[in-house]
Amino acid sequence: MQAKLDDLRERKEAARSAGSERSVQRQRDKGKMLARERIEYLLDEGSFHELDMLARHRAHEAELDDRPYTDGVITGWGTVDGHKIFVFSQDFTVMGGALGEVFAEKLHKVMDLALATGAPMIGLNDGAGARIQEGVVSLDGYGGIFHRNVKSSGVIPQISVILGPCAGGAVYSPAMTDFIFMVREKSHMFITGPDVVKTVTGEEVTLEELGGAGSHSTKSGVATFVANSEEEVLDEVKFLLSFLPANNLEQTPILPSTDDPDRLCPELDTILPENASVPYDMKDVIGSVIDDGEFMEYHAAWGRSIVCGFGRVDGRAVGIVGNQPAMLAGVLNIESSEKAARFVRTCDAFNIPLLTFVDVPGFLPGVDQEYGGIIRHGAKLLYAYCEATVPRIQVITRKAYGGAYVVMDSKSVGCDLSFAWPTAELAVMGSQGAVEIIHRRELADAANPSTRRAELVDDYTDRLANPYIAAERGYIDDVIEPSETRRKIVAGLRLLESKREEIPQRKHGNVPL
Repeated sequence: MQAKLDDLRERKEAARSAGSERSVQRQRDKGKMLARERIEYLLDEGSFHELDMLARHRAHEAELDDRPYTDGVITGWGTVDGHKIFVFSQDFTVMGGALGEVFAEKLHKVMDLALATGAPMIGLNDGAGARIQEGVVSLDGYGGIFHRNVKSSGVIPQISVILGPCAGGAVYSPAMTDFIFMVREKSHMFITGPDVVKTVTGEEVTLEELGGAGSHSTKSGVATFVANSEEEVLDEVKFLLSFLPANNLEQTPILPSTDDPDRLCPELDTILPENASVPYDMKDVIGSVIDDGEFMEYHAAWGRSIVCGFGRVDGRAVGIVGNQPAMLAGVLNIESSEKAARFVRTCDAFNIPLLTFVDVPGFLPGVDQEYGGIIRHGAKLLYAYCEATVPRIQVITRKAYGGAYVVMDSKSVGCDLSFAWPTAELAVMGSQGAVEIIHRRELADAANPSTRRAELVDDYTDRLANPYIAAERGYIDDVIEPSETRRKIVAGLRLLESKREEIPQRKHGNVPL
């Protein structure tokens, strides 16, 4: 028996150090953690249970003589803050972390287990893509991963952490997960690399410019969260998990709160500038209302005319959406509409209540926006809110104009509770534009057009650009003092905790993609 045990221990020790010393040193020289170190850092100490540790490839016909254990990926389950999660960590020191048949089978197994047991799936990506020597077998393996990504979508949280190269078909699995994390200067995602781009299009671009964390967090909207180091990224993953339920059948986590639910926010009474055209930072409003000002912003550097992110109110996790007057006056454009739509649908999938702060002057006009499909992209956000069945609370702080007001979770599209500050302006458009249209002839005939225009604007503002007509008709539920906002939201979320909504039977809706 002792000989058998010694043999087992030798094999497992070989699996724990499957990469060559040269490969390990190259990884170290790049300032990158090893695959096992990443798992150890992410999971609670001693909680990791490995699967398929002794798996090895069987592609003998591909003339791959070296058959290291693990086949380039480490898979298993463990806990983060005591909560069960499944994880895979690609090992760049073993065949460059390239995916072959056995590698893919290991991922299929751990993804199936995550779905079957209802636990989050976290992928630590650092690999060279498909294993060329195994040819179409590798491609088939990717297809199995993509299929499982879609089966798990909206059922369990799926998180992709890009810690090295991720190229070609390999990028599509992260793209179908719920959140993508990247590390500045070390993570790269692209369909085709800089050399191919130069050959095909003649464009010269660096690796970082083409597929780095900076590009994907500001231009493409691929990266959800970005940090400066692997440790920071993994800490952010843990923080994100604290807001998410394990699966779509569980409610959002409730943590003990040290922030008084009856706390007033007197600073909100003076936060708005006297001039309605002067911007302010919606994140200041959000920080004032949520517990301890603790906010995890989603796509912080992309679609910046809208703010999305996770916070807590009364200890319960909530998803927060708010127009950002400090950027493009808070308009809805292609990027902000798509960003918010994705966020709203993610929250709805995982039973996270939605809190929406409205200060929107409309959709961004322009030829580029129309040709780029602002109608279609704006409809994504409208569709997402209309479809959402989670508790939904709207707070109108200032401008709420036209179709953009309707899109921002108005009462008419299913919001449960709608509150407005006395500074709210609910109208088809701003006073200046409305006067120019309604009184066009009168202004043309006026002896002093500028004076008459100012009078008409003041009259329109006093009579129509306020929250009271909407309150009279029940389009908003109450006009509140800004300082009462947190109290009202706490009470509303407690009320809506038992909300239930029947979903029509259908295969699925047809989102305007």
